[in-house]
Amino acid sequence: MCGIAGIASLGAKSVAPGTIRRMCDLLAHRGPDDAGYSYFRIREGDPHKGSYAVQFSDPRFAHLNENLPAWGGGYFQDEVQKQHFSLALGHRRLSIIDLSHYGHQPMASSNQRYWLTYNGEIYNYQELREALIKRGYVFRTRSDSEVLLHHFEEFGVAGLAQLNGMFAFAIYDSQENSLSLVRDRFGVKPLYYAVGKDYFLFASETKALLGSGAISAAFNPEALVEYFTFQNIYGEDTLFEDVRILEPGQVLTIKPQSSGHAPPKSFVPPCPPVDPRLIDAQALQEEVADRFQSAVRRQLMSDVEVGAYLSGGMDSGSIVAVAGRSIPRLLTFTGGFDLTNVSGIEQGFDERRSAEKLSYLLQTEHYDVVLHSGDMPAVMEKLTWHMDDPRVGMCHQNWYVAKLASKFVKVCLAGAGGDELFGGYPWRYRPALTSRSLSEFDQVYFRYWHRLLGPEELPQLFAPELRVHVGKTRSSFERIMAGAPEPVAELSLADNLLNRALYFEFRTFLHGFLVTEDHISMAHGLETRVPFLDNDLADLAWRLPPALKVAVTGDAPQDMLNPDHLLSADGKKILRSAMSSFLPQEFVHQKKQGFSPPDENWYRGPSMDYIKAILTDPRTRQRPWFDQAFTSQKLNEHFHGQRNHRLLIWSLLSVEWLARHFLDGAVEKPISAG
Repeated sequence: MCGIAGIASLGAKSVAPGTIRRMCDLLAHRGPDDAGYSYFRIREGDPHKGSYAVQFSDPRFAHLNENLPAWGGGYFQDEVQKQHFSLALGHRRLSIIDLSHYGHQPMASSNQRYWLTYNGEIYNYQELREALIKRGYVFRTRSDSEVLLHHFEEFGVAGLAQLNGMFAFAIYDSQENSLSLVRDRFGVKPLYYAVGKDYFLFASETKALLGSGAISAAFNPEALVEYFTFQNIYGEDTLFEDVRILEPGQVLTIKPQSSGHAPPKSFVPPCPPVDPRLIDAQALQEEVADRFQSAVRRQLMSDVEVGAYLSGGMDSGSIVAVAGRSIPRLLTFTGGFDLTNVSGIEQGFDERRSAEKLSYLLQTEHYDVVLHSGDMPAVMEKLTWHMDDPRVGMCHQNWYVAKLASKFVKVCLAGAGGDELFGGYPWRYRPALTSRSLSEFDQVYFRYWHRLLGPEELPQLFAPELRVHVGKTRSSFERIMAGAPEPVAELSLADNLLNRALYFEFRTFLHGFLVTEDHISMAHGLETRVPFLDNDLADLAWRLPPALKVAVTGDAPQDMLNPDHLLSADGKKILRSAMSSFLPQEFVHQKKQGFSPPDENWYRGPSMDYIKAILTDPRTRQRPWFDQAFTSQKLNEHFHGQRNHRLLIWSLLSVEWLARHFLDGAVEKPISAG
């Protein structure tokens, strides 16, 4: 797991040699173990005859790469500065596989035609390596990076569908002067890019693009409205005007020194259609268990110690149970909450007792951290600098657990994806499953996913100039739905509607969560792996009829008007049956519990003074985006216990801190973000 960056000239201007180092320095937290830079100049006269390349190690890591000149050395000063470079690639390394200096990046093929800067893990790299050896390739490292490099060299874009893993990488073909950016099928690892006047840039995080000096920092008003509609952004846009995110399963190709580029293309469908012929529940249960076990074992590959999050729930517990068969006394981590002075439903938000019991049963070495009401104000400034692309929900609780885990391990397994693949949110499906058609479903679900304010109230949040964008969020929703699987004739209406809901959440809510998890974990130099998003397991999950995941009964409107007749209490029917192979029954059938702090109580109690200090500060109130009288009304409603606006408050705080970090001043890391 690493941080990657690059900058390419779009015309006659040269790439300044220091830019790529500045970009990579802003990603240092993602890769504290090594750094490297490569520069390319198209050969004069004929750009199709290949490029001239110069590669450097960062002087701070020169002792690891004695065979490479250090950036800033005499040769660099005397010769490189005089050259006209069209492309620079950079890399910050978190060493996980093959810890030797041979894993240094950017990495070149033996003939120096292909150059790779890569973030991620290819879990089936051993099988791919063996196949490439049979084709005549010789390997000098044990890393998956070199396997990826040669695999692309052999198969190009056509071979991307064979990769089972999480990845974001850029690969430059110096002979064809072609730079390809690739993001994994499900979007576990992010990859951002920007097209400026003179340069094309990419990086693992937005801050590296903004810190390059090649683009300016400004909020995108349409994206800002979309974020405050869904607490998420559904397409390629981000909150920043010139910054895009490559969508899951896409490849984008450009030619340095060329003014244009083709739009991104998908290299693999995100999910296969439901197969109504899959009806043998017992056999399918066993297959789910087998594929799950294989996925977890595949993701244990590492030359450093691997741990796991353990919430006490079924998904993380099953991962720990399987991983523990290969790693005795597996290190596990959880977070809990101080519930002093917490009332109502939030009294049940602490899962430490369940996690500790499961740790005892599975014989793990367990650690936990307890969050208190002052922990959000204490971390918000540094968290928002790292979380420069805010997405769904609050995440300071994830920050503290990742910080805990990073003190012990470099790799941590997590349970993301299980709910979205197997129907783990039945309370979310109820509003939509009362629909009588797909079009009615879309109307209901669009309204339901207004996470912060209802459609009638939402326009009042914005200043008049932004209200014109409120209606455009519908097109973002429709764009996602346009890619939904076609209804299957053999399935009931309820099953087809449920499958549509699962698809929507997989493409939106899960994607937002994965972006958040990446930024939070990598802020601490921690790699998070997600076994549920293994290709083989995910493909099987998508092919399963929805009725095997969530109990849906009846097609008639009179049945559908009563949600209790439609859905079981917990969902994930087949997954619970499959996980019975690994966990005690009490944990298999435990009620779904999200990892959420008791912020409804904390925001109107101990954290209230901090919220007021930030959101009513004159600096905040002068921002041109919101109706300040309306935001004050919403704050007062929360503080007086009239409504729970914790998600809205979190989002307002996040956007204000982003403005302070990236719009008001320098992009450099604040002192508090150490």
